[in-house]
Amino acid sequence: MAGVTLAEVGLTYPDGHTALTGVDLEVADGEFVALVGPSGSGKTTLLRTVAGFLAPSRGTVAIGGEPVASPGAGVPPEGRRLGMVFQQHAIWPHMSVGANVAYPLRRARRPRAEIGERVTEVLALVGLDGYADRNPATLSGGQRQRVALARALAPTPRVLLLDEALSALDEPLRDQLRVELRSLTRQLGLTVIHVTHDRDEALALADRIAVLDAGAIVQVDTPERLLHEPATPFVAGFLSDATLLPGELTDSGFVADEHPLRLARDVVVGPGRGSGTLAVLPGDVVLHEGAPGGEEGRAEVVSSLYGRTASDVIVDWHGLRLRAESDGRPVVGARVRPEVRRALFYPDVAGTAG
Repeated sequence: MAGVTLAEVGLTYPDGHTALTGVDLEVADGEFVALVGPSGSGKTTLLRTVAGFLAPSRGTVAIGGEPVASPGAGVPPEGRRLGMVFQQHAIWPHMSVGANVAYPLRRARRPRAEIGERVTEVLALVGLDGYADRNPATLSGGQRQRVALARALAPTPRVLLLDEALSALDEPLRDQLRVELRSLTRQLGLTVIHVTHDRDEALALADRIAVLDAGAIVQVDTPERLLHEPATPFVAGFLSDATLLPGELTDSGFVADEHPLRLARDVVVGPGRGSGTLAVLPGDVVLHEGAPGGEEGRAEVVSSLYGRTASDVIVDWHGLRLRAESDGRPVVGARVRPEVRRALFYPDVAGTAG
């Protein structure tokens, strides 16, 4: 196994479009790192650069301390000893399950006896013991994805790359495979880089998550810190569905621009004084039904979705769409009074005071 190091990696296409801008990322040996971000943020481009399908315009990529990519030079994908699983499993229908898994070993000219032993071993690892002679057409989607994972693991890769590997599966199968994938990668001590658009999947699987925006990494941290201590308003909004409000922070508290929200200073987490952005996480909002208060404190429920642990509720509060979590399920159209019990403040660079 091996770690992955990206140093000042940038990638600009011939048409002038910049896909990556100075990415620095250190993935430790045996670590599971997820890449998340909106469409076009660069997460898949970054993964493909590590894989060797794309060459960086600047910077370097190293695997296990060995440089594998830099401008004008690079080790081809087949020479990087990586395993990769895609969203579409790409199982060859004319080959048996065992032949699919054996394919990379045959290409590497491994001895026949060794190939047979390894195929049996990895199929057992992914829960498909005894499936070697099966036709892929007889398998479920989850089983075919297990075959793809076994094929990626067969050559004992230094790093496993997952490109939306579970997103084509239906729940609860996807949830089951998440559990199995987490357990298997831990068992094998695998270094994993996983691209996913599913934020809950990233939080559930990864040791650390890298959040990308516009080709740059905005924050790399543990799931816990990303949820409770997002570094920027973008991270708070993208990962936690925070409501963002511009306003002013003083010694007395926060005053929103063009909105009745006012918060005492001890409710606001953040440095400095001056203009900036307030991020309100859904879990930090309490909705009081039928509570007394002036009209400026009233809001109307516009959406209420029941969840396993809490309902996801959106209220219209004087033109602001405020997201909250609720133990109950407020009725759409109900009048409520939002209470913000905690909020994060991010000062504008030009508006920060000491």
